[in-house]
Amino acid sequence: MLHLSLLHFALTLCFLPNLYYSHPELRVLMNIKASLDPENKHLTSWIEFGNPCDGSFLGVACNEYFKVVNISLPGRGLTGRVPKSISRLKRLSGLYLHYNSLTGEIPKEISGLTKLSDLYLDNNNITGEIPLEIGNMSNLQVVELCYNQLTGQIPGTLGGLAMLQRLDLSFNQLSGPIPLNIANLPQLEFFDVQHNALAGFVPTGMPIFIFNIFFNLNIFTFSFNIVDLKRLNNGFRYNNNDHLCGIPFPTLKPCNNQLEPLNLPKSANVPPHCNQTHCTNPSNLKHIVIVAAIVTVTSALTITACVIIFKIFIHRRQKHKIWSKPETPKHELTSQESSPKTNDPVCAWDPSQNSPKACGFCGVCVEFQSDSLQSFNVEEIESATSYFSDNNLLGKSKFSAVYKGVLRDRSVVAIKSISVTSCKADETEFTKGLTLLTSLKHENLTRLRGFCCSKSRSEYYLVYDYASNGNLSEYLDVECETRTTHVLDWPKRVSIINGIAEGLAYLHRNDPENPAMIHRNISVEKILLDRQCNPLITNAGLLKLLTDDIMYSALKVSAALGYMAPEYITTGKFTEKSDVYAFGVVVLQILSGKSNVTGVRSAAKERRFGDFIDENLEGMFLEYEADKLIEIGLICVDEVPENRLTMADVIRELSSFV
Repeated sequence: MLHLSLLHFALTLCFLPNLYYSHPELRVLMNIKASLDPENKHLTSWIEFGNPCDGSFLGVACNEYFKVVNISLPGRGLTGRVPKSISRLKRLSGLYLHYNSLTGEIPKEISGLTKLSDLYLDNNNITGEIPLEIGNMSNLQVVELCYNQLTGQIPGTLGGLAMLQRLDLSFNQLSGPIPLNIANLPQLEFFDVQHNALAGFVPTGMPIFIFNIFFNLNIFTFSFNIVDLKRLNNGFRYNNNDHLCGIPFPTLKPCNNQLEPLNLPKSANVPPHCNQTHCTNPSNLKHIVIVAAIVTVTSALTITACVIIFKIFIHRRQKHKIWSKPETPKHELTSQESSPKTNDPVCAWDPSQNSPKACGFCGVCVEFQSDSLQSFNVEEIESATSYFSDNNLLGKSKFSAVYKGVLRDRSVVAIKSISVTSCKADETEFTKGLTLLTSLKHENLTRLRGFCCSKSRSEYYLVYDYASNGNLSEYLDVECETRTTHVLDWPKRVSIINGIAEGLAYLHRNDPENPAMIHRNISVEKILLDRQCNPLITNAGLLKLLTDDIMYSALKVSAALGYMAPEYITTGKFTEKSDVYAFGVVVLQILSGKSNVTGVRSAAKERRFGDFIDENLEGMFLEYEADKLIEIGLICVDEVPENRLTMADVIRELSSFV
């Protein structure tokens, strides 16, 4: 028997590694963890026997093939280094390690991430030079390396990143010239080199002539490119580089010779001076060069004028477009309040994406009225939330998280982040849901200000007005230590009940142009209070965006808290009377000051005010109002749907004394 036990134990040990490392990229992630978080303080959820694709690994997201596609760990206090082994995550499209305290150099092996579109290493303590090999990462769209301690020159290889739209190298210790080919990048919209030690010529929209003369072969070639950083307007930032020159940048000094830049590309082939034994007919060659140069310059200037006119035409055509991808959807999300950078690469929809679950309908475009929805890009969302700092986290559920944010106009908002995999995969259904959200406009509903989608993060962002007094659940079950700040007086309670009723009546309205909508998930957590304690119903229409399993999961929570109408259990259907039932529960909660009203319903029925009305009011309420409100609440929670009031009935009842 003992031998059998030992054999079983030995076999178990043999198979443990396979159990622990069943995911093909798990070993790589554990190696990355050891490098990023050497003290194991912040990535404790990354465990050697875990599954990185089930949501348990902090900041890790996978695609439908269980390959890691995102590592998002901004502001997590990481103190290690970027490991070479990260290059083994071949499907990685987004790497977000900004706002940490990482040290060391950027490993050249990072160029193995050929699928990477977003590289965020800014706001760390990274040293060394920018690897030349980054120029091989052809899918890069965003490179954020600012606020580090990088040295050396800006690699000319970056000029080969044809998809690059944003390059931020500011606040480092970089020196040397700006490579001319960076100014030629067709998609580039933002280029920041502020606070470095750069020197030389800044490309300003004129032809740059490059001569390749091979004296020993008697060959002369001539070429030119139009390089223009001025076209970026405010997207090019260059301040605090004392040795840069160029016109027409107002804060830069003119160069000695604007047509002869100080930084010829490395491709220019100018060999050393020859001697007489190796040179043939130098005087003839000079004449050829002069004549060829005159002819070519004349032609070049003509072509330049045509190109500039064409670029102006294209620029004007594109000013009204939100999405910058060549695969632009047929419909466009238009808004007079649109941010000037809504064509952020991570906010663009790629309709060629075969799997909706991988990127959802990121950038899904719907014909909205110009004043109905403001568009944001991911940069604005990240900036508003301090890169989704935990300090700004207002709440979290299984499918979403809500952050407090401050926009550039200093307005405060609430930003709801929802995983793409939690939303409907069908484009038509998702579009209908989004259209519905934008159509809801009432003073007692939270106002949806904007929408954004991050393809690389696989998340949607819904931007709402911020409610500064939290949600209604915070004012229930009040303890003595918070009594002075979290006890609502009687007039506020009556006003809140009336406002909730008005909001629900709006949703249930019978309007041919705006058919009635059932909320399905009313609870005190879904009632927010603004600065004046006006109630705002949140999540109205949100379930229309979510997958069925996520929706049912949310409803299970609602049922467990007592908001679910009893008929739903037997019929499985929601009606307006389902919302009325939940409203009745909320009314009884507000009056009693308790989240659980099951034990006090008998006191409400018998009008034993002393046992039912919130004792924190200390008797400061009107009995006739309390009597009427209790009556409304009890009728609304009647087990028979037909016996309940409609929300229109509730409004009429309340109007008699509110």
